[in-house]
Amino acid sequence: MKSDNHKISVVINTYNESKQLPESLSALNGFDEIIVCDMESTDNTVEIARNFGARIVTFPRGDNNICEVARDFAIHSASNQWVLVVDADEIVTPQLRDYLYDYIKQPDCADALSIPFLSLFMGKFSSIKTERHIRFMNQHKAYWPPKIHTRVKIDGKIGKIKAKKGLMIQHINDPSFATRINKMNRYSDYEVEKRARRKYSLSSFLFRPWFFFYKTLILKGSIRDGRRGVMKAYMEMMYQVALLGKHYEHKLKQISRK
Repeated sequence: MKSDNHKISVVINTYNESKQLPESLSALNGFDEIIVCDMESTDNTVEIARNFGARIVTFPRGDNNICEVARDFAIHSASNQWVLVVDADEIVTPQLRDYLYDYIKQPDCADALSIPFLSLFMGKFSSIKTERHIRFMNQHKAYWPPKIHTRVKIDGKIGKIKAKKGLMIQHINDPSFATRINKMNRYSDYEVEKRARRKYSLSSFLFRPWFFFYKTLILKGSIRDGRRGVMKAYMEMMYQVALLGKHYEHKLKQISRK
């Protein structure tokens, strides 16, 4: 029998995720608890979750369009000390599951782990250097700020899983370009609010978008994906252009009010 300290809960935040959720839940066999924290979905997300044996907790959606506001609530709704946070369009590999269970049996394990991610882009998994996110944590050491694109705060040691075959979370959502642009537009709105007090120099306007293009294409290696890789780099560049433009527009409005 597993010790309570050697059990893992998986939490998934959802809002109208009926298309993606079944594949994600199907990959979670072997974990001790599955929690779906739903933000008042209007489709059959909750029914699907129940059919997979998940425990449902509800976080009122209100005017929120981001999942970060509910992440902290979801993490601390878990019955177990160790929590793996997964999105509804992400797949946990069996190799990663087994690694996590072996890891928490170690007497000197960290309070959280940074996990490699592999993402679909234009029909194929990208060759870009693997992204990382802190998604595995001791819930008693974790706090997730309620702002877009924020990372979980860990009061303790953070470890890192080496990028090896199978030891990753697969991001399987592959939206159309139109959807990507809409998402980029929405996210940059939130980023402007978060960065309202920051100042960007003329050199930032000249070079920042190009740096992100170069960083993605060359430093992260998306050039290995050919045309798909170039488009990935352009998307990163376009996001920075949108962010800078909206930030400057926001500053001009503040000046005009004075």
